[in-house]
Amino acid sequence: MTAPSLLYSAAQVRALDDYAIAQGTSGYTLMKRAGEAALRALRSRWPKALEIAVVAGGGNNAGDGYVLARFAQAAGLSVTVLAVTAPDRLGGDARTACQDFRSSGGHIVTYSALLLAQADVIVDALLGTGLSSSVRAPLSEAIQAINACARPVLALDLPSGLNADNGTVMGAAVRADCTISFVALKTGLFLGDGPEYAGRLLFDDLEVTPPPEARFAALLERLGEGEIAQALPSRRRQANKGDFGRVLIVGGGAGMPGAVRLAGEACLRVGAGLVSVATARENLFAIAAGRPELIVRGIDQPDELLELLTAADVVGIGPGLGRSAWAHSVLERTLGCGKRLVIDADALNLLAESGQIAPPGAVLTPHPGEAARLLQISTTAVQADRMAALHALTLRHPGAVVVLKGAGTLVGVNQVAAPSPMPAICERGNPGMAAAGMGDVLTGAIAGILAQCRDPWLAARAGVMAHALAGDDLARERERGILALELADALNRWVNLHR
Repeated sequence: MTAPSLLYSAAQVRALDDYAIAQGTSGYTLMKRAGEAALRALRSRWPKALEIAVVAGGGNNAGDGYVLARFAQAAGLSVTVLAVTAPDRLGGDARTACQDFRSSGGHIVTYSALLLAQADVIVDALLGTGLSSSVRAPLSEAIQAINACARPVLALDLPSGLNADNGTVMGAAVRADCTISFVALKTGLFLGDGPEYAGRLLFDDLEVTPPPEARFAALLERLGEGEIAQALPSRRRQANKGDFGRVLIVGGGAGMPGAVRLAGEACLRVGAGLVSVATARENLFAIAAGRPELIVRGIDQPDELLELLTAADVVGIGPGLGRSAWAHSVLERTLGCGKRLVIDADALNLLAESGQIAPPGAVLTPHPGEAARLLQISTTAVQADRMAALHALTLRHPGAVVVLKGAGTLVGVNQVAAPSPMPAICERGNPGMAAAGMGDVLTGAIAGILAQCRDPWLAARAGVMAHALAGDDLARERERGILALELADALNRWVNLHR
């Protein structure tokens, strides 16, 4: 089944299970549907596998494993359940599933790590979504053995040991090759370590549909390619460059021409009509010589910005800005200009130092370190719960769109006078983008798209998505050595797909 775009908390998914049961679908029926879906996934992913080892714990996740074992055995596969939790300690539907497997001639043995090597595929049915503390022995030892045995792993619903809400590894977690998630997708599969531990993600809703009730309102939305077309519709034949906005990029302190050049280049590549760069005077030649389409102005005093700010529709500030007295004065003048702003890099660090609030309608693009400074917490705390960090940033800067960069970039806003839209996550992008200048390219992309669509929320979503997709294009050839200027060039394909 095609994976949906909406993501939920573990508590919401458990409530959906209860809702389905209250509507007349028994818990064991849901368990059997999960087992059937898991078997389809296993046979599709590993069609030549004959020996299956199901490593079972003690809850409903184990019940799903016992059902899968029974169905796999009926399909002609050789199945052994390695019981980490003794079968006589099971209760409820999991106990019924175990009894049905045993009644059908199923083979259950006490878990031993030595038996894992005999399997073609290992099924992780140890722990479900209810984990709230670090995994303890013997479950932690089983997880470590699964990860060490060099056999492909199918995880049921969620890799055991992974926090279902924030993607944190709870002491130890199964590294699955494939995970099939049931009923609704959990946020933890997309946040933190979730994508790395889940492997390829499959989904089956088990015929459960979230009802239109507030308690089942999704927490997060997955971004898609359609974001770009929504922000950048086809152009009229009679269009001219004045229709596509004027962008001013402010940054590049003394000796720092590269960052503003990258931001300006990206701005041009996504289709902004006219792009100017205001920078320290000594950077003029380096920028203009490399990209003659940019209008470059040297700025010694903040008053020299007035003409450029007046002419601009959108202002991006921060790339290469530095933290000098010049940078402080330039930022102060820019924050009060009344134009749509994209704020990045040292502009964010200066905001953090001063405690200032970004103007409503601005787009802030912090990486985890900058987010930590804005929130006065550690980078580790930001990464431990990125959703909480995003929420705190949007509360701190009401009306501003926040793009929390990183693996699984998040986009959110706390609207002042209207209901806030659902936060979004970009699951595209790759480790090859962990390179100098990539954030400057994103700043330029968002600013350039904002100049065309005039909507900060749409521009942030589209810019993030185009940036990630362009990076993935480059990573098909190589993961190391991708240059930010290459990515700026690759943006152009993604803003023209709808033609």
